[in-house]
Amino acid sequence: MAYETGMRLSKCIKRRALVLLVSCSVCGAQSLRQAADHAGVLIGTAVRPSQLSEANYASTVAREYNMIEAEDVMKWWVLRPDEASFDFRQGDELVRFAQSHGMKVRGHCLVWGRYNPDWLTQGHFTTEQLSRLLHEHITNVMKHYSGQVFAWDVVNEALDENGNVRDSIWYNQPGIGMSSKETAYIEQVFRWAHEADAHALLFYNEAEGEGMNRKSDAVYAMVKDFRQRHVPIDGVGLQMHVPVEMDIERMAAQLQANLTRLASLGIQVHITELDVSAPLNAKGNSRSEDLMRQAEVYRSVVRACLDSLGCTAIQTWGFTDKYSWIGSHSHGARGNALPFDRAYMPKASYRAILQELSADRPSRQLHASP
Repeated sequence: MAYETGMRLSKCIKRRALVLLVSCSVCGAQSLRQAADHAGVLIGTAVRPSQLSEANYASTVAREYNMIEAEDVMKWWVLRPDEASFDFRQGDELVRFAQSHGMKVRGHCLVWGRYNPDWLTQGHFTTEQLSRLLHEHITNVMKHYSGQVFAWDVVNEALDENGNVRDSIWYNQPGIGMSSKETAYIEQVFRWAHEADAHALLFYNEAEGEGMNRKSDAVYAMVKDFRQRHVPIDGVGLQMHVPVEMDIERMAAQLQANLTRLASLGIQVHITELDVSAPLNAKGNSRSEDLMRQAEVYRSVVRACLDSLGCTAIQTWGFTDKYSWIGSHSHGARGNALPFDRAYMPKASYRAILQELSADRPSRQLHASP
């Protein structure tokens, strides 16, 4: 039975691959950006400013996307080299690129328990000092980018796989003085962010919480509580770093259910870090059937977003396999996770995204701006 099911799925994927290849007349000569503008959704990618000097990199970003986000250069360890100073040069370069090409900028991220600079994590600061530093950081960064960054991942990955608040320098090591109140420190951070820039959209961003599980239940419960008590939170970011081997139908159904319940809270949802990794052989290549299956994962995620009026943005974590984080993270075991290959050629995944964005649907009003 498992073999027969696998064969049916393989034939289905091959048929869909043929459709992808022969029906791009539906897509015409449009880019993802053009199709997304027409569909009423933001299509974005994480960007490394250091690569913008590469002509193919910069031209692909400008042509294909209407939103960009910094992979690293708006994080603490880049923006704040020491306690006394801020370095906005790389972040400003990204903003200038976006402005020159009529793109929106997402900010990522103000508060995270990981990848903070040594001077902060090893500084033996007291709770009172950490609270002051964090408030100061949020205020300075958000005011610097006020009117330039339309949405921020205010807090990133604060919950563990069981939905409990994760140990961190901001929560309880030693924290900013609210470790006995669980999500209270997250609430405080959102209040500080809103004070710094009342016009920016404020998001909680989380990994492995796109389906229906204990973590996503905890995110939903936290946001529901915040909304009921008028804590200034505008949205949830679902990262979606997923493997090609996943059960596509189950993933799509759970994602749709989660999008529906989050939207019922009156917030927006952004897909923030989407990539779909595939196994690599010794030469760094993936099987063609895995790449076709990858296209179906991308298609399902885009479809789920477009079918939910609360989902207003779809963003991949990078766009070309040339610069994906997956290879180094998996020690070369996985990769080829993005819509463009290493030569900036569109893959089946790109065509699946474009087709889905171009499909006829009831009109959506693009309301991702504050």
